[in-house]
Amino acid sequence: MDGNQNAVASKTRPQELLSVADGVLLTAGMIIGALIFKAPSTVAGATSGSGWFLFAWLFGGLVSLCGALVYAELAARHPDTGGEYVFLSRGLGRGVAFVFAWARLTVIQTGAIAGVAFVFGDYASEIFSFGKQSSAIWAALSVAALTALNVAGTLQTKLLQKVMETCLIGGLILFSVAAIVHGGAPAEAPPGQGGSLGAFGFAMIFVLLAYGGWNEAAYLAGEVRDARRNMTRILVLGVVSVTALYLLVNVAYLAVLGHAGVKASKAVAADVMRAIAGDKGAVILSLIVCVSVLTTINAAIFTGARTNYALGRDFALLRGLGRWRETGSTPANALLLQGVIALILVGAGALTPDGFNAMVA
Repeated sequence: MDGNQNAVASKTRPQELLSVADGVLLTAGMIIGALIFKAPSTVAGATSGSGWFLFAWLFGGLVSLCGALVYAELAARHPDTGGEYVFLSRGLGRGVAFVFAWARLTVIQTGAIAGVAFVFGDYASEIFSFGKQSSAIWAALSVAALTALNVAGTLQTKLLQKVMETCLIGGLILFSVAAIVHGGAPAEAPPGQGGSLGAFGFAMIFVLLAYGGWNEAAYLAGEVRDARRNMTRILVLGVVSVTALYLLVNVAYLAVLGHAGVKASKAVAADVMRAIAGDKGAVILSLIVCVSVLTTINAAIFTGARTNYALGRDFALLRGLGRWRETGSTPANALLLQGVIALILVGAGALTPDGFNAMVA
């Protein structure tokens, strides 16, 4: 790091504005996404019964918790803004860390933001459509609005995350309780396909994808109060809370459809909601999914910019990204560049038949 960078870095640095509750809600927001509404059908198809189906979700939570404990130790030892970029820089050198951060800026995080934004667009269009390009328009609006909020300040961002995450968790709990009370599942069918070790491994791919995102908590370490102690609490509480919620939601699916019904369903959450509330339930479900996806986008924008900031802080050529704005305590330049790239990707996806699949590809 050269003298100019040291001068910049010494003037304004990230402030410790995040509590344990803030960190847990940001972590949960990164984990809970659209896959909990889609993956259960695939998981049911690869397991032989309700017991193994629920065990797969519990096991996924335990595996994620093991990873979270490793990251908690790393974040406690290196409580700095930048997460995995910092870990790679310390462990494998600046070259490897640079490639990782550059890929995250140009493809990984920005592509994820754009892809999830298209999921939001698909469901938001069920509530109000802008026409042929409705999904892309909603996606662009969500990226632009949430980037602007993050630029405004960390306090505003964490407040919105708290509100949305509380609404999401409350909505999922109400949905699950209503489904369990409604019941109506057929008797458990005899074991069919699935049940082999290979099939269970296939199921775990989708389970672990649904749990993906817990590692993003590491990017909060530089802004968490007493990070050496609280990062462990954030990661553990975040993963355990999501595991409990995922188990509750999947029990609700089974209560209404049964294992065979979950396996056969193409849109398991929609089918359960339709059984509970009729066709009007589709709008309610769309709202729940929209809130779920917005929490993921917001958390992804928040954590992604922290990598970009750390990259600019350490490399003179990108020093503009390494400026931390005192007003709002936010990496404004890093956020703006990330937002521009994500919007470009949304525009590219809009030219394809399916923006989400284009982003995945």
